[in-house]
Amino acid sequence: MIRFDVISVMPRFFASPLECGVLKIAQEKQAASIHIHNLHDYGKGKYQQVDDHPFGGGAGMILMPEPIFKVVEMLKSQREYDEVIFLTPDGEKLTQKVANALSLCKNLILLCGHYKGVDERVRQALVTREISIGDVVLSGGELPALMLMDAVVRLLPNVLGDAESALLDSFQDGKLDCAYYTRPANFRGMKVPEVLLSGNHKEIAKWREENAFERTKQRRPDLLAELQNLNLRKDSTDHDTEN
Repeated sequence: MIRFDVISVMPRFFASPLECGVLKIAQEKQAASIHIHNLHDYGKGKYQQVDDHPFGGGAGMILMPEPIFKVVEMLKSQREYDEVIFLTPDGEKLTQKVANALSLCKNLILLCGHYKGVDERVRQALVTREISIGDVVLSGGELPALMLMDAVVRLLPNVLGDAESALLDSFQDGKLDCAYYTRPANFRGMKVPEVLLSGNHKEIAKWREENAFERTKQRRPDLLAELQNLNLRKDSTDHDTEN
């Protein structure tokens, strides 16, 4: 089982998403446990303050270090964590490779930023990994945290109805997935490729592989370039080993 401890100033944001879909299934099957921590519970003073103006002036508010240190240190006193992840636009990109690696972890802390961000000392002293969902700024890290958890839990054993499904997803082999069709075979004159109706599994597998390659070539040629570079590096390493 993987455990997520999510730190947020908006804990109610998670109520509905955690009650449906794959995140609900993962919890019901005890493949994952998700715990939401309200940062305001660790805030300062009567109003449980968690943010303040940045030194040096400027627009926006910054999450203060004290409340974050309190909750992270409390969690760490109870168990060891594989990573303390800060969801931030300037982190490494969330990819399938990252999700695969995180799915092997046991305990993860997800820190959701808000307002203008967090005090830099939090990133220096507590955060072990920073992850971004892309080159876009959101109002907080709650949506990225949900996306990360969704990407991870669907890889866990017994969460998906078809265990093979996650292994065939886009990006698992460095390419996009192929096109899929279902009934009816002819819809408003748009027909399913004959090979998919043939029952010839070898030919179907070949068609899907070729279709995936063409879709990747058209839509994400950068992925094919990356695959080519990886293969070149592998060939170079194998050649050096032989010598």
